[in-house]
Amino acid sequence: MPACTVVIAFYNKPDYLALVLAGFQRQTRRDFEILIADDGSREAVVRRVHALMADSGLNVRHLWQEDRGFRKNRILNEAIRQAASDYLIFVDGDCVPHRAFVEAHLYHRAPDRVLTGRRVNLSARLTARLTPEQVRAGILERPFGRVFRDALWGGTRRWEQGVYLPSGALRRWVNRKPRGLIGCNMSMWRRDLEAVNGFDERYQAPGFGEDSDIDHRLRLAGKTVLGLSNAAVQYHLHHRELPRAEANRDLFESVKAAGVVRTPYGLVREAPAD
Repeated sequence: MPACTVVIAFYNKPDYLALVLAGFQRQTRRDFEILIADDGSREAVVRRVHALMADSGLNVRHLWQEDRGFRKNRILNEAIRQAASDYLIFVDGDCVPHRAFVEAHLYHRAPDRVLTGRRVNLSARLTARLTPEQVRAGILERPFGRVFRDALWGGTRRWEQGVYLPSGALRRWVNRKPRGLIGCNMSMWRRDLEAVNGFDERYQAPGFGEDSDIDHRLRLAGKTVLGLSNAAVQYHLHHRELPRAEANRDLFESVKAAGVVRTPYGLVREAPAD
């Protein structure tokens, strides 16, 4: 059994996935599996994904569902069901991991604890020029290298989040303030997800809601959230910002008002979400 399952939320961006898999090829811990949770990519894209998987040398599987609009939470729940490990790390298909990313999540895991890191936002120019070979060579991880220079002159934001701190004391100081979960960089035990019945599948538009919902319900279930800034480091590839869905906001407000811990629209489908 792998030590953890990395779930990559993915949709129609194989060039980005190639960069993300390159990041996982150089991890300091290799005892993990990857599930690509595909929310309905086109047939040609799926063929490219399978080619990337075959060439990666990684323990990776592809899960796919029909494209019926934004149903990310539905495919994430399926990944939870399919995972071979009891510990799950969730990332997005546009976030390249630092080489110590998996190690950081595994090192800090504990009962009733949820972990969340942060990410650097790469510029459009740096994203367009980045290659899998460069990722495997560690070009993003040099503290005063290309990412730092692009932060000064090219548009990369939150460069400081890309500085990996090996010191435990420095990490604790950086993460002394409470953090909210972000879906592209979080991990938890399967049993904790089962306690809240996984992700709420009613969030069917991108933007606000799906991350806040799982964060809120896990805290209500008694789980603590620990930040992993400058430990579980990611590099977010540039893309057009998606509009926030007001329907998601209204749904989340209703969940908070009801004090819901276990959604009926999740892992065990007690009510239909479609």
